[in-house]
Amino acid sequence: MRFLARLIFTLLSNLVAIWIAANFIPGFEVSADLVRLLIAAGVFAFINIFIKPVFTTVLSPLAFLSLGLSTLIINAGMIYLLDVLTPNVTINSIQALVYATLIISAINLLFHFSAKYLYKN
Repeated sequence: MRFLARLIFTLLSNLVAIWIAANFIPGFEVSADLVRLLIAAGVFAFINIFIKPVFTTVLSPLAFLSLGLSTLIINAGMIYLLDVLTPNVTINSIQALVYATLIISAINLLFHFSAKYLYKN
């Protein structure tokens, strides 16, 4: 039950984050259809739940040495992987990838902390 709640919450936070990034970052484009946005958010949730922990574990010494800065590089890699896996998402430049990484990471961080606060009470 807890895994299902985490999956739904991750899907919702990724949906909001991708939508905001697509609307405010030139060069980061997502198909305007809601179904395609849901598909992109679902693929990104899958990447964040199953693939990202593997990369984070393998690159944990680098994260320790860079004081956590490498997590942004890992997040950028996951967003690039989303671009490769889904035709609904298009990233036109490195600058758009960097800005999208920062915005999506910040929004997911806000959702994550708000969820921990809600579950605590």
